[in-house]
Amino acid sequence: MKTKNKVNVEKTKKIVTIAVIAVLALIVVSGSFYSIREEEQAVVCTFGSPKAVTTPGLHFKIPFIQTVEKVSTTINGFSIGYNSTGAGEEAMMITSDYNFLHVDFYAEYRVTDPVKALYASEDPVEILKNIAQNCIRTTIGSYSVDAVLTTGKNEIQSNIKQMIIDKLEMYDIGIQLVNITIQDAEPPTEEVSMAFKEVETAKQGKETSINNANRYRNEEIPAAEAEADRIIQEAEAARQERINEANGQVARFNALYEEYINFPEVTRQRMFYETMEDVLPGLKVIIQSSDGEMTTMLPLESFFDMSAMNTDTVVDN
Repeated sequence: MKTKNKVNVEKTKKIVTIAVIAVLALIVVSGSFYSIREEEQAVVCTFGSPKAVTTPGLHFKIPFIQTVEKVSTTINGFSIGYNSTGAGEEAMMITSDYNFLHVDFYAEYRVTDPVKALYASEDPVEILKNIAQNCIRTTIGSYSVDAVLTTGKNEIQSNIKQMIIDKLEMYDIGIQLVNITIQDAEPPTEEVSMAFKEVETAKQGKETSINNANRYRNEEIPAAEAEADRIIQEAEAARQERINEANGQVARFNALYEEYINFPEVTRQRMFYETMEDVLPGLKVIIQSSDGEMTTMLPLESFFDMSAMNTDTVVDN
């Protein structure tokens, strides 16, 4: 009976020993492997010396000697100036023209170096928040209230982002700023908010008036240019007409001068009669011959013809 009991005890001990060994083996085997997902990186620490593992998949580690910490590399974010109860104290900003505003930001970041993110600082995200708040207040303080509320938002965001990136590079804590945007900007009281809305309405009215004036200018300038071209063309035509008329008068004068040189007396009489015809178109010319006979010539053209005949006679003689 005792022998049988001893056999049972021995058998039980073997079973327990085998079970313990199996459990220990299972623990050792399960602790020898770890997996990394696409959006993760791991830091394997061997006797206090960390090393980054960035390749996704299944990896081996030495149990009880190496420890593994996983770090998410997805883009994360946090709000600055806004919480679940509304705008907080950190949202209150002062502008360059000494106006107070509530400005809310949203920052996005990701881990770029898991070793530094775990060991370079105690809380890199908190450091990033402090850096962001400092850069935000410095930048907002250099802009007027109108720029923060309206036209300067894009420029402000760009400047803040660059300042934060520069400081993160200097501190080198293993995280990177992806983007920072202004969520909202408004005066701290309703009265001030209404005043700024009225100012914005006035600015929009100003822009509308400017656009209308530019449209009117664009419509009127072509018409004015066309009218100016017409006037210039008419003036040019009148100038050319005057030049041609003057050239004709010069040609007639030169011809008359040549005729005057050859027959000065006859030419002078002819000029006199032509002038008289222009001044007194109904003039009658009466000529009395040496024998007392009276001759009347009307109109003057006949006299001109006679004068020309007399001229020819004189020339022939």
